[in-house]
Amino acid sequence: MSHRNAQGLAMSVGSAEAAQAFDALTEAFLKYRLDAPLKLKAALTLDPAAPMPHVMKGSFALLAYKAAALPAAQAAAQHAAGLACNPREAMHVAALQAWASQDMEQALAVWEAILAEYPHDLIAFRLHHFASFWMGRAPAMRDMAERAFRQWQPGMPGYGSMLACRAFAAEECGDYATAEYAGRAAVGLDPADLWAIHAVAHTLEMQGRRQEGVDWVEGLRPHFTGTNNIRHHVLWHQAMYHLELGDHASVLRLYDEGFRDLASEVTLMQPDLYIDCQNAASMLFRLGRQGVDVGERWVELADKAEARIGDTLSAFTLPHWMMALAATGRFAAGQRLLESVQAAAAGNNTQSRILREAALPVCAAILRHAQGAPGEAVALMRPALGSMPQLGGSHAQQDVLEQFFLTAARDADDIAAQRLLLERVAGRHPLPPQRRVGYAAAAHSIGH
Repeated sequence: MSHRNAQGLAMSVGSAEAAQAFDALTEAFLKYRLDAPLKLKAALTLDPAAPMPHVMKGSFALLAYKAAALPAAQAAAQHAAGLACNPREAMHVAALQAWASQDMEQALAVWEAILAEYPHDLIAFRLHHFASFWMGRAPAMRDMAERAFRQWQPGMPGYGSMLACRAFAAEECGDYATAEYAGRAAVGLDPADLWAIHAVAHTLEMQGRRQEGVDWVEGLRPHFTGTNNIRHHVLWHQAMYHLELGDHASVLRLYDEGFRDLASEVTLMQPDLYIDCQNAASMLFRLGRQGVDVGERWVELADKAEARIGDTLSAFTLPHWMMALAATGRFAAGQRLLESVQAAAAGNNTQSRILREAALPVCAAILRHAQGAPGEAVALMRPALGSMPQLGGSHAQQDVLEQFFLTAARDADDIAAQRLLLERVAGRHPLPPQRRVGYAAAAHSIGH
């Protein structure tokens, strides 16, 4: 008997109940629900021979960007490959196999092939969206969002998630009108859609609409119950607005009680999750540049950074780990981190190239600056400025690396390097440096 998912795609499952369980898993995944692992367990239990729950099991492991999770992902891919699949599911298995072996170019190609034939495949779309983002490929993310979206109609199951992804892709490509419209429309359909909330938060930040941003997030916080760590990232955006408004007390409150609440159920589940640690390290660095005493907050991040030395799966996290080690004076650990990145950068795949061209010079620059050699830091990092976007992360997230370079250039009394950086950010951001707290002092001091 043939069964189909909520988008009408054929599934290799033994019962309608198993198909519905997979739909529930898909919804939890797309909406960043905390109970997504429980939905996965339910789907696996109802039909252990269905391939797609095993694909999701492997994908969930890989979404953690943690080397320790790779064996579980590889095992899930191997298991799924031995199950009976239809042609679409077989492509999903192939994409997972490629992803688990760190062949991201092949994984992206397979997801694109799935979407060319099955434009309503939300799993392929969302994984392509995710991977493209963390490889710094915003144009590819936007192109896929626009191509797929043309095949969707209001009222279709998953339409809101497509709107949310369209919004974020548009924002990262500078189309703020589309981003805000699509994001607000998605939130209108579901006020707990964190990806849509997040897309509008980005848009308001890029346009300097700071009080609107504070109010946007605060008004939707009652809907965060039951969501996963992306709620932390949305609260980080709220703290970014407060930072621009000069309200450091609110930033620290949001740090301790919001996006780096060490006692929250979400943090306890994954205390060293890459994006949570990125949020925390980047905010502490920004606060330090504004002369704010952050106390001992760097210590727990440095402990986690030291424990993760050798894990280079998340290229964008590596400079954040180095910031934590540098801030706590752990230079020997910083050197070990640098050596682990050097070793991983010696390969010949896409990840190795990204590490070599971007992560390695940025990490080296952060370490040398902390060791009292700002001129060396500038020299190390300057050639990598154009390569940094491929580390992944949004414009708002990448901003901390640009602020670091500006700091090193200032400490080296290198006016030319400061001017270079200010011109770079002026060309990449709709607000002039004079209107951004991380750049205003430098812009005024050198008359930019």
